[in-house]
Amino acid sequence: MTAAEASRNFSTVLDRAEHGETITIVRHGRTVATVSPAPKKTGRDLRLALAKADIPPPDDDFEADIAAALAFVSKDERDPWAEA
Repeated sequence: MTAAEASRNFSTVLDRAEHGETITIVRHGRTVATVSPAPKKTGRDLRLALAKADIPPPDDDFEADIAAALAFVSKDERDPWAEA
């Protein structure tokens, strides 16, 4: 696909990539880009990334820790600009 076609039909390019197709973009007969489906991420990917970064996996208290942190979040939904 030419760069001009890709520009005019970018939504279509993304749709095609979403459905598994790899699209090569050319300009003046030279390949300048390739649009392909994004790799699927899994729980295994997360575990590997955490291990690589030396971050321990969540412990048994993780859910309680998150709930305790959320308790500090304000639920005040007033308009901060109303009194300005």
